[in-house]
Formats: sequence, structure tokens, C-alpha cells
Amino acid sequence: MDLKPVDKVEDISRKDFEENYYDVKKPLVITGLAKQWPGYTKWDWDYFIDMVGDTQVGVYNNTKSDAYTPINTADGYMKFGNYLQQVKEGPLELRIFLFNIFQHAPQLVKDFKWPEHLMKGFVKKYPMLFVGGQGSITHMHFDIDMSHILHTQFLGKKRVLLFPYEEQFKLYRKPWEVLCMANYSHYYDKFDYEHFPAARLAKGYEVILEHGDTLFMPAGFWHHMEYIESGFAMSLRALQNDLGGKLNGAWKLFGMRSIDTLMKKTAPIWWFNFKREKVYALAAREIGRL
Repeated sequence: MDLKPVDKVEDISRKDFEENYYDVKKPLVITGLAKQWPGYTKWDWDYFIDMVGDTQVGVYNNTKSDAYTPINTADGYMKFGNYLQQVKEGPLELRIFLFNIFQHAPQLVKDFKWPEHLMKGFVKKYPMLFVGGQGSITHMHFDIDMSHILHTQFLGKKRVLLFPYEEQFKLYRKPWEVLCMANYSHYYDKFDYEHFPAARLAKGYEVILEHGDTLFMPAGFWHHMEYIESGFAMSLRALQNDLGGKLNGAWKLFGMRSIDTLMKKTAPIWWFNFKREKVYALAAREIGRL
């Protein structure tokens, strides 16, 4: 893999952001954006336990999905407060994602500001919280609705691996899914290039996010995240400006996902083998272009 560091700035003008990152779909870390929010200092484990500790949430382990797994299926359920207590106590390979904590504690929306000075189109009903114990992993994927994301890390450190959407075949994307056949866990120490050789050609970025860092992930960007320390982050989503981008996201969210879920229920093994054959054929084509 050919990896570059993600650009970092303390602050940025809308013109600079649009010309150098938004329009050309290049990731960026803004280190000063969240420091202006009350949540930057207020949000911690105990604050959330007090606010929504009794809420039941889905938790996810580090196991990659198989032939039978519909997208976003939880591996278990527990009270949010109990989960956060376990996260505080030490390494825990469980995470929570796409948790709309603001539905349960609407007052939390006063703790941050929508950064509309940078871009428009934010989906304000769905600010989402992501929590992970030390050692937990979010496997390589792209967001199915094809939105632009501003992902702000609060507590803890997290390693992020990023690739443009167009690198999908080098990454061994499974057709009709947002996931990859290859496993990128601990890619910096080891990666199975023997079985996934096209990944050597993939050009992307990597960065370590710390408290207050806001990562701009352009629409469709692949991302793989590993929690170096227990922590949590918030994602703000913004629809693409153009109609084509919006329709592409709607198709993937409602059409592509529905077809994949149906096939996993009716013919899981055949469907998995069909996709695996397609994955390797597309990767071989990328290698053959050298």
C-alpha cells in the first residue's frame, strides 16, 4: 500500500477547504474546529453515563462479517452505561457505532455547532456517536449513503486508514456490499499480500486522531479504524451537492443493501462464492494494468 499522511490544519477558510479538499475529494484533519465547542471539555465517560446510561445499545466485536451477516447486525446488546464502565476499566474489543445519542438526550446538541461555514447539506437528524474500547476495530468499509463526513475524536487515540472510493477493486471490495474481502487489521505490522496482492497498488492515507481532531472524509472514502486507546467520536454527515451523488447514495442505501440482504438469506453460500470470484477477477484486472 502506498500511504501518505493526511494534511492537518488548525483552521481553514471555506474557499481553501472547497478548492483543496471538498471539490477534489481529499481528506483533511482540522485540529481547532472542535476546541470551540462546549463538548470539547464537557464530554467524557461519566457525563454520558449520567445522561443516557440506561439506554439499550447494540455492540459489535472485531469479527469480520461472513456469508450470512446482513450489514450493521449487532453482536449483542447491553446498557450504554454498563458498556462505558467496561471501556473505562481497560482493553475491550467491543464498539458502538451509528448511535444517535441525541435522540435520548436532545440537550447534547447544544454542546457542538454545525460547521456550516465549511459546507452545507448536513443531515441534522442524524449526528452519530462512535465508541470503542482499546483494541476494537472498525473494518475497512465506505459509508453506504455516500455522504461527506466530519468525524471528530473526543477521548482517546484512533488509527485511521483511508482510500478514495476508486481504489475499491485494489482493496478487494465485495460486490453489493460496503465491505472488503481482505482483512486490514494491524495492516502496519502485517498484511496478507500473498492472498490479496492488488492491495500493494492501493494509494491512500493514514492518520492518528487525537482529542479534538476533526477528520473530513469525502463521500465514498474507504476507512478502517483501530482504537489505540478507548475513546469516542462524533460524525456529522452532509449530503453531496449534486443530484447524481444523492441518487447514488439512495440506491446503495435502499436498493443495493436490500438485494444483498435478500441473497444472504436465500442463497448465502452461492452468493458468497459468486462475490468472491468477482472480487479476485477485478483485482487481477488491476494487477494486469501494470
